[in-house]
Amino acid sequence: MYGGDEGSDNGPKGTYEIYRAEGDALFKQGNYRKAIESYTLALEVREGDRACLVARSKCHLQLGDNTTALDDAETSLGDDPEYHKGIFAKAEALYCKGEFELALVFYHRGNKLRPELQEFRLGIQKAREAIENSVGTPQAVTLTKDGDLSFFSKQDEKTKPKKPGASFTYGRATVQSEQKKRPPPKSGTDKTVKQLLGELYGDKEFLEKILKETDTSSKNGQQIYDLACDGLHYLDTRTDFWRQQKPMYSRKREKQERLRGKQKKGNHESYVINQLERIDREQVDEHYEDSLKRAQKTLTYVQNLNEKDISNYKEITANLYSCIGNAYLELGNYKKALVNHNKDLDIANENELADAKSRALDNLGRVHARSGEFAKAIEVWEDKLPMSKSALESTWLYHEIGRCYLESGRFEVARGYGEKALEAAYEAEDEEWKLHAGVLVSQSLVKLKDYKGAADSFEKTLNLAKSMGDEIAENAIKSALSDVNRKISQSDDQGKEAESGEPKPAETEAAKDEEPQASPAEEKQPTPPPQEEHAEGEEGTS
Repeated sequence: MYGGDEGSDNGPKGTYEIYRAEGDALFKQGNYRKAIESYTLALEVREGDRACLVARSKCHLQLGDNTTALDDAETSLGDDPEYHKGIFAKAEALYCKGEFELALVFYHRGNKLRPELQEFRLGIQKAREAIENSVGTPQAVTLTKDGDLSFFSKQDEKTKPKKPGASFTYGRATVQSEQKKRPPPKSGTDKTVKQLLGELYGDKEFLEKILKETDTSSKNGQQIYDLACDGLHYLDTRTDFWRQQKPMYSRKREKQERLRGKQKKGNHESYVINQLERIDREQVDEHYEDSLKRAQKTLTYVQNLNEKDISNYKEITANLYSCIGNAYLELGNYKKALVNHNKDLDIANENELADAKSRALDNLGRVHARSGEFAKAIEVWEDKLPMSKSALESTWLYHEIGRCYLESGRFEVARGYGEKALEAAYEAEDEEWKLHAGVLVSQSLVKLKDYKGAADSFEKTLNLAKSMGDEIAENAIKSALSDVNRKISQSDDQGKEAESGEPKPAETEAAKDEEPQASPAEEKQPTPPPQEEHAEGEEGTS
C-alpha cells in the first residue's frame, strides 16, 4: 500500500487514481478485504466519490456483509438519486439481504433510467422469481371461510415463561471474539441446513472441526481461528439468504414435480437467468471466448424449449443474440457480430420490443464504427436518436455520431454534433461527458483551422479536467492546447510578414534551410487520413 501518501497535504499527484486502480486490481483477483482497504484510502483522498463507493459496496457483498454494502450504495446516491450504478448496487444489496420486493423496486427504477443495460432486466427477473418462490403466485392461493388462529397461538407463546437459551460462540470468550460471534440459526434443523448448503455443508463441518482443534495461544493459531470464524459466519448468512430466496417447501415441491416428470417453467427460467448473469460477468472480466461459448450453449437450450416453457421467450432470445454479437465484436470478428446484432434487431422489430431495438441499434453502430464504416454507423445511430429516453443517452449518441463525422472528414457537421453533445451533457449534469463533448468540439475547430476558437474550447475542457481531478485528460489537453497555440503563433508571424512585404530571396532560402527536414519514412508515406490525426489529438481524453 502507498502508506507514504497519507496525511500529507503535498502528497504525490494521482493518489486517488493509484488507490482506485489498486482496489480494482485486488477485486479482480478476489482479494476483497484488501480491495476494501484501497477503496477506503481512495475515499479519504476524494470524499464521497460515488464510483468508489459502488466498487466498495460490491466488495462487501462478496464478503457477505450486506448491510455495509447497502450503506455504501445509499451513500453513493446522496448527491444524485438517479445514479444508475448506485441504484444497481442498492438493488443487489437489498436482494442479498432477502428484501426481494424492495430490490425489485430499484431494479425497475434502474431499468427505467437505463433500459439498454441488461443487468437491470436480469435483476427484475431474478427478484420476481425469488418473490414467487417465497410467497407463491396468486393463482396458488385459495381463500376459505376458515379463520387463521396462528396469531393467537403466537400471543399465547409470548406469555409463557421462556427457558434460558444457550449462546454459542466458537471458543474464545475474549473482547476480540465479540466480532466473531456466530448468530444462532433462525430456524430449521441440521438436516435443513445440509439441504440448503449442499456441497458447502462439508466445508461447514471442516471449519467447525478447525475451531475445535485450533490452539489460539499462538499468533498463527489465532489467525486460523479468525479465518474459520469468518468462513462460518459467511456460510450462516448464505444459509439465511437461500432459505428466504427459495424456502424448503418450494424445494420439496420442485423435487416432487421432477419425480413426476413435470419440471416447472421456473426451473428453465432460473437456469437461463443464471447463465445470462455468468455471461455478463465474463464479458465484464473480458473473458470473451468463455462468454461466447456459454451464450451459444444457452441459446441452443432456449431454442429447444417451447415458448410456453419460459417467460419473455423472445426477449431472452434477442438478449442472447446481443451477447453473442458483443463477444464477436470484442474478439474482432465484425462480420459475425453484425449477423447476431441484426438478428437481435429483427426479433425486436417483429415483436415490437422497444428496449431490444434500442440496444440492437446501439450495438450495430458500434460494430460499424469499430470496423471503419463510419457512414453506416452514422445512419444507424441517427435512426436511434428519436428513441433516446434521457439526456445522458442523447449525449452519448451525439458524441459518437460527431466522432464518425470527424473521422469521415466532415468537420463542420462534427462540430455541430459536438455542441449538441455538450448541451445534452450539461442538461444531464454529467462532468465526464462534458469533457468528451468539449474535446470533440475542440478537435473539430482545429480541423477547420479555427485555431483561436479551438484554443478557447480547449481552455474550457482543461478547467473541467482539473476540477474532475483527471490528470490523464489534463495532460493530453495541455499537449493539444500547446500545439494549437504554436499554430496561432505561426499564423500571426505569417500575417506580420505579409504586411511588411515579401521576404528577400536570401531570407527565403535561409528560411527553407531552417525548416525541419522530414525523415525518409515520412517522405515515402502519404498524408495520414483525418482519423489518424484525430486519434492522436484525442489520445487519453476519451
